[in-house]
Amino acid sequence: MAKETTEIIKELMRKPERIRNIGIVAHIDHGKTTLTDNLLAGAGMISQELAGQQLVMDFDKQEQERGITIYSANVSMVHNYRDNEYIINLIDTPGHVDFGGDVTRAMRAVDGVIVVACAVEGCMPQTETVIRQALKERVRPILFINKTDRLIKELKLTPEQMQERFKNIITDVNMLIQKFAEEEYKDKWTVSVNDGSVAFGSATKNWAISVPIMQKKNITFKDVIEMTEQGKEKELAEKAPLHEVVLDMVIQHLPDPKTAQKYRIPKIWPGDIESEIGKSMVECDPSGRLAAVVTKIYPDPHAGFVATVRIFSGTVSKGQEVYLVGKQKRERLQQVSLYKGQQRVNMDEVIAGNIVGLVGLKDAASGETICEPENVITGFEAIQHIFEPVVTKAVEPKHPKDLSKLIEFLKKVSREDPTLRIKINEETGEYLVSGLGELHINAKVENKLKEEGIEVTVSPPIVIYRESVRSVTPEPIESKSPNKHNRLYVIVEPLEKEVYNAMVSGEITDQEIKRKNVELAEKLVKLGMDREDTKKVKMIYNKNILIDATHGVHAILEIMEMVKQAFKEAMDEGPLAREPCAGVKVKLVDAKLHEDAIHRGPAQIIPTFRKGVREAMIAGGAYILEPKQIIRIDVPTEHVSGATKEVTNKRGQIIDMKEERGTTIIKAKLPVAEMFGFNSDLKSSTGGQGFYWLVDIVYEPLPKELEPKVIQQIKERKGIKEE
Repeated sequence: MAKETTEIIKELMRKPERIRNIGIVAHIDHGKTTLTDNLLAGAGMISQELAGQQLVMDFDKQEQERGITIYSANVSMVHNYRDNEYIINLIDTPGHVDFGGDVTRAMRAVDGVIVVACAVEGCMPQTETVIRQALKERVRPILFINKTDRLIKELKLTPEQMQERFKNIITDVNMLIQKFAEEEYKDKWTVSVNDGSVAFGSATKNWAISVPIMQKKNITFKDVIEMTEQGKEKELAEKAPLHEVVLDMVIQHLPDPKTAQKYRIPKIWPGDIESEIGKSMVECDPSGRLAAVVTKIYPDPHAGFVATVRIFSGTVSKGQEVYLVGKQKRERLQQVSLYKGQQRVNMDEVIAGNIVGLVGLKDAASGETICEPENVITGFEAIQHIFEPVVTKAVEPKHPKDLSKLIEFLKKVSREDPTLRIKINEETGEYLVSGLGELHINAKVENKLKEEGIEVTVSPPIVIYRESVRSVTPEPIESKSPNKHNRLYVIVEPLEKEVYNAMVSGEITDQEIKRKNVELAEKLVKLGMDREDTKKVKMIYNKNILIDATHGVHAILEIMEMVKQAFKEAMDEGPLAREPCAGVKVKLVDAKLHEDAIHRGPAQIIPTFRKGVREAMIAGGAYILEPKQIIRIDVPTEHVSGATKEVTNKRGQIIDMKEERGTTIIKAKLPVAEMFGFNSDLKSSTGGQGFYWLVDIVYEPLPKELEPKVIQQIKERKGIKEE
């Protein structure tokens, strides 16, 4: 970033209408990082010759070795559009499903995304996932169809066939927008060739076209095909440079922060929009109180931890003291900087509407809300990834002396990537790391431990099951406290299906209900829950609900915090195999409590309620749910039998099958427990030509005949003695 560019950025940073905060999202290998290279070359930040080969945003050693993006990376660039300079803060995100958490976090920081789709492969499972993630955060999409040159050179399609192919991709993307966008944006945000919110091109060959550019530069579709066939792609790239076409499209169709925050803040911030800070964020007011959110934390060898932060209101400046709402802690900012790929350019201050790098937030994690210490605000909604971690590995240090180093490392990793769940099991001494897939754990934990020189033993993958109940407990279960002075009466029942689905989709989030929440009660009634029950909800935790259904019980309010704690413990470890519970509604229906508070303390109430819940679940027919992956398999039609055999061998079921130009696309559902090693099995049974991608994760009852064996295995692994 040359000196004058830095000066231009400093100036533009103060004009929100000249800022665009955007992300690049796509299925793996559809060309996001190559596209980013081109945009950087266009902005004069790398040489035009190297654009597409340099992959400048993949700066981690593993990314270069594996040839995939693992971490999202930020860069700010300047683009001239109709004689005005604009600053574009861009985040290049990973495409592999195992690193989808980075995409989700990046979506909180940006207001618009370029969805990249491969012209040959079209819409793939991860295309659907990234569009879903963007719309969940009210981030507007536009479409770039990449690798168009392959349709001309490899598939030798006619102009009509190419247009048909484009039309299908655009229709698929628009169907996804219609499916996942909220009512008001379903039609408003669909993409179209005519208005220029769709462009086609080749990121490796540095050219692109869109309808506005065709009109402006007088290029036809036929010209593009002829020039590509004649190998005149350099000429084409000079006539229709990719960076110009794509960035013009960004400025024309994606919103500036002032526009975007008007509709994004009500979605991502649960506080009162009419309050002073609420209005200030909606207006993107630089002179308002500070409100910002951390979307990424990563270690810098020179500066310690750097936090990527989106500022929604106010100004951050070097040396300023800020408050972390989640951690309830004050910290002082040592550096404020703008991104330039691997480097950062230091600034004295940055105002609302920008994405910045902050040094000095020692305790912040992704998703943390930042404000002024004397004006503490409501925290932002938690950043929730669509998929939950389903693969777990136990990690143990080979040398006892490394134990503290390992604990420190695991804490650091879970701050950087909250989709990695770290659980320390006190009883078994296991350190459990759960991730979105084997590659996720391998790249972000196992390989990084090697780099740090910590030698560990890693267990084979473990599957985390869930526990639930089939029916209502026939009658209240009485549970007596250890001192025999208190009795609690508990009933459990299965949660209504629609309520459970709303929790899975993130529509209903974990929360403690301290006072009447009319909005939540109405939502639950609409989803089929009994109106009386909705008034008495005390807590929603990990897709389970606690209800206080007692009437006129003396001192019930005094023990409620202990009941909540016991409820969480019972839901974390169910009665069958101490696995987490899901879809359970727990009701405290009555209680007989000792008059003297000293006889109803935590040591009496917590174990009593926990035991009561577990016994009630057994009485209500507790059972095990297993995670299953819905996957898409692409395989040449002549190898279909090999692929279907692998699915059926692994207790899988085929949901759908269709053929397109000699390739069969199979949609199948397989238990996660059977998926380890599936990739190599699929390759060997399809002559190396079968590929699969994750579409979704669901939980379904474990077959009855397998339940005793699975429970036994889990108990042995956890060292649980038979009760």
